[in-house]
Amino acid sequence: MLRRRDLLAAAAVLALAGTASAQDAVDVAKAKAEGKVVWYTSTPIEQGQKIVGLFEKAYGIKVEMFRSGGSAILRRFQQENDAGRISADVLTTSDPAASAVLARKGVFVPFKPKNFDKIPDAAKDPNGQYVAQRLNMMTIYLRTDKVPPAEEPKTWTELTESKYKGKMVMTDPSFTALQVSVVGMMSRERGWGFYEKLRTNDTMIVQGNQQSSDMVQRGERVIAVGALDSYAAEERAAGHPIKTLYPSDGVFVIPSPTAVVKGGPNPNAAKLFAEFMLSDDVQNIFPADGGFAARSDIAAPAGSPALSSLKILPVDYEYIEKETARIKRRFNEIFQ
Repeated sequence: MLRRRDLLAAAAVLALAGTASAQDAVDVAKAKAEGKVVWYTSTPIEQGQKIVGLFEKAYGIKVEMFRSGGSAILRRFQQENDAGRISADVLTTSDPAASAVLARKGVFVPFKPKNFDKIPDAAKDPNGQYVAQRLNMMTIYLRTDKVPPAEEPKTWTELTESKYKGKMVMTDPSFTALQVSVVGMMSRERGWGFYEKLRTNDTMIVQGNQQSSDMVQRGERVIAVGALDSYAAEERAAGHPIKTLYPSDGVFVIPSPTAVVKGGPNPNAAKLFAEFMLSDDVQNIFPADGGFAARSDIAAPAGSPALSSLKILPVDYEYIEKETARIKRRFNEIFQ
């Protein structure tokens, strides 16, 4: 379980290797006999499709992927689980706090796949209840043709200045679990006055990271706040004038846990698929698309700094777990 003392230390160690551990065997023959695996995920759609294609090609096992935002995925999974209808074999979310809760409830199968020891300790459960698929950098990015270098915000605090009024877009934490962590920690450390000032600055609120990226790409807004850096990288790769900023007061790096679901219909295929998440083929998808792999031996994406060179803001997932409903409610009171 991710505890506060572990996660406060994560700022310095996310880019470092975890401790060595035994690995659990996977019965590939039984997995192939099952012939299918059902994956619930909030992985960005194009990355998810790449993973599915690689796995199906490698093993001939069909993957049924249900993809939605992190909060929606968790709602569907929890509703089915509470009703005793287990449809998912593997769950990948962007919510470490929720994964810790589900692990304590005994919902997951303890499983330490190959390469488990290459995942930072702060990004996995020590007993293998879940392990990060990727790391998500939440920061600020902008259009360089609309915001000159002299006006680029150097800190999160600068975003409250009036010169940014009407220029910013931000995702609603009710729809994306990553943003719950960002808003929760920012409001705890800075007070809700920070978000009240962003409201005064006419910050646009959208439902997900894709919508935020689209707004910036189209120039309807020119600064994405508390946004997922990999979307900025995709826009740069497509030729758009997008720049990621690394505020001097820090960035957030949040793991996306993957877990094997207890009682899933295809238990062996589930383990094989979960292990495949940590393979070279899958882990290299993330930096190729501008994001960060979970494995510590995979380099940062081209043009991005190593995580060890950045100030990484700690996330207290015990606090996020307890306060999620209040965080969402207060945010929506401010921006309604």
